[in-house]
Amino acid sequence: MDLNILWFILITILFAGFFLLEGFDYGVGMIAPLLGNDETERRLMLRTILPVWDGNEVWMITAGGALFAAFPHVYATMFSAFYMALFLLLCALIFRGAGLELRNRLDRESWHTFWDWSICFGSAVPAVLWGVAVTNLLAGLPINGHMLYIGRFIDLLTPYTLLGGITFLLLFTFHGTAFLTLRLDHSPLDQRLQTLGRRSGLAALLALAAYALMTVGKTDFLQHPLAVILLVLTALLFLGSWIAYWRQKIRPSFILSSLTIVMATAAIFAGLFPRIMVSNLQPEWSLTIYNAASSPYTLTVMSIAAACLVPVILLYQGWTYWIFRKRITEKDLEHY
Repeated sequence: MDLNILWFILITILFAGFFLLEGFDYGVGMIAPLLGNDETERRLMLRTILPVWDGNEVWMITAGGALFAAFPHVYATMFSAFYMALFLLLCALIFRGAGLELRNRLDRESWHTFWDWSICFGSAVPAVLWGVAVTNLLAGLPINGHMLYIGRFIDLLTPYTLLGGITFLLLFTFHGTAFLTLRLDHSPLDQRLQTLGRRSGLAALLALAAYALMTVGKTDFLQHPLAVILLVLTALLFLGSWIAYWRQKIRPSFILSSLTIVMATAAIFAGLFPRIMVSNLQPEWSLTIYNAASSPYTLTVMSIAAACLVPVILLYQGWTYWIFRKRITEKDLEHY
């Protein structure tokens, strides 16, 4: 296989893993202060992600590092185009990480409330920003013949891209609800989670349908048959997830919502291929896996390193989830 294509696929996998794992982290972070009626309930919800949230974020760092090493021109142009969005993303993630680590350092209601809403803010903002950023990649950006972004921050915010942000937000909310329902053992939150899951799932389904229609109408998605097939599968998987949740089959629902996020990521990247950043000024000015790639020698060395290290990382992450597979009860709050 062409190494350029191989690294495009690997970056797709890294972003799919990131959205899958951080998706339920973001969902839990958004839900906790809104759904929890007291300190115990909020701590129960946050306890479900405490052992894994920082490991899940490593997928974002790895994806960014792989993008920088394999396609440095894309990395440079993307950070220029999304500079303000990435700054907001970084601020939100700082508040979120600090909240998860610091909220229980003091036994004060005001302290807990501040950090709970910081976690909510630090989860909702990245969810929206990722949706806006990914949708901008599909819609196209004002990139000139020198691979330079010549637009403004406000140009990134259109009805289509904002719909992408809302869709990501709702998908992650439902994904987090399914995760919480699966991880909490006979919690007083069960009924409220069921109600939230049904409502957020319906809202996400409608948003996803609207987003798919706008994607077909505003991009050249129809020119990529594989992307269209993956997009249809995304909608069907999420419909199945929502129906399973409605019938209280939580494990199948969570599995299907996970597959939905993976399939949606694959559909987006398939719709871009062989481009990574689309220029809406001139199609030939788009950044592709060939004109924005590192040298063949660099890609070869990276491929050898990835072949050695990626399986180790996957095994370690799998082992982590196996160790913390037990459902959470109030007894577990002694350690958080």
